[in-house]
Amino acid sequence: MKPVVAIVGKPNVGKSTFFNRITGKRLSIVENTPGVTRDRLYADAEWCGREFTLVDTGGLELKSEDEMWQNIRLQAEAAVATADLILFIVDAKTGPLLDDERVATYLKRSGKPALLVVNKIDNNEQHLAYDFYSLGMGDPFAISAEQGKGLTELLDAIIEHLPCDESIPEEESAIKIAVVGKPNAGKSSLVNKLLGYPRVIVSDIAGTTRDAIDTELEYDGQKFILIDTAGIRKKKNITDTLESYSVMRALGAIRRADVVLIVVDAFDGISEQDVRIAGYAHEQGKPSLIIMNKWDLVEKDSSTVNKFNRKLAEDLKFMEYFVPLYISAKTGQRVGNVLENVKKVFANANRRITTGLLNDVLGEAVSVNPPPARNGRQLKILFMSQVAAPPPAFAIFVNDPTLVHFSYERYLENSIRKSFDFSGTPIKLFFRERKRYDA
Repeated sequence: MKPVVAIVGKPNVGKSTFFNRITGKRLSIVENTPGVTRDRLYADAEWCGREFTLVDTGGLELKSEDEMWQNIRLQAEAAVATADLILFIVDAKTGPLLDDERVATYLKRSGKPALLVVNKIDNNEQHLAYDFYSLGMGDPFAISAEQGKGLTELLDAIIEHLPCDESIPEEESAIKIAVVGKPNAGKSSLVNKLLGYPRVIVSDIAGTTRDAIDTELEYDGQKFILIDTAGIRKKKNITDTLESYSVMRALGAIRRADVVLIVVDAFDGISEQDVRIAGYAHEQGKPSLIIMNKWDLVEKDSSTVNKFNRKLAEDLKFMEYFVPLYISAKTGQRVGNVLENVKKVFANANRRITTGLLNDVLGEAVSVNPPPARNGRQLKILFMSQVAAPPPAFAIFVNDPTLVHFSYERYLENSIRKSFDFSGTPIKLFFRERKRYDA
């Protein structure tokens, strides 16, 4: 997993501006109103070949009794708890204030490595940073996030302070499976049924599983690592630091998994939060299975499965490749199909297709449905090759990538999926300009 760098500080010191500047994305709302960033935002960043995950948090006001500020504080504290490095950002214009001193004291007590970053240092105002030595946080880094000044030195220091890139040793042949979903969907029951004994505490009280738990399993000659996680609630429903920490670990489990089991309470039906969880796995490029659990509680007739499949297709339009499994972890109904399907979608995600076969499919697709002209110019599809897996990624060389309409991109993806089994896994298409090519 990538190391985590958390941005903290009191409200309105420029944390979101800094986040947007480093990640190159406008993910945080930038506005001169305290409390705009209420939830944590994540984005991957890279400097000098070293990757890390940057976390933007709401402002820390440790003494505020306001309910909103308490929730923001809990979110920030959860980020600190899981971070490998803290960036403590302060405002050069205001100088060190009592709130800064409180945050500094809190960070020093946490024992986490932290860098003091003095933001809003404009032209020839380096001297303003000296006042912050009083916080006892070491040498300050003077920057202007808005103008992009002083960031090179800070990024160099961030890389120096990150832990060594030593991943947890795991069986190379083992397939890592993250079991995720809302609280009380039956994740731990499913893990226990797969293992054949109660390795994980099972309870009907939502939130019993507080951390990610790795357990090894061997089935039909294949090794697996099951990662049981805490239930992922909507952020507004996360009421304590410990549970916030658990959600971060659950999202981290998805990032390091090979296959994700998205466990849904079939009796309650798929919810907006289930869709969000599936969307996160999709964005991370992870193959997945939609596990419709508690199937024994659903009243059924001959058309029940079709009705559920139609509902899933409607809610999961962004991942039409989804594979649903209808099981009961409590009774064991069809649980035996889970690991077989895990092996299948894992194989699909790692599938590689020869360039010759790909171009046969591409040629047939273009002949059946030629690319339309756009702005008076004709898109020319030249050839295609697979460039990565997992997830499967394909480079399609064209005369001008700007002429590719999203509907035609969807058509080409569907053509690839009809020819090769990529069920359960996302695939990615990249359009590249090729000016010179053989006839």
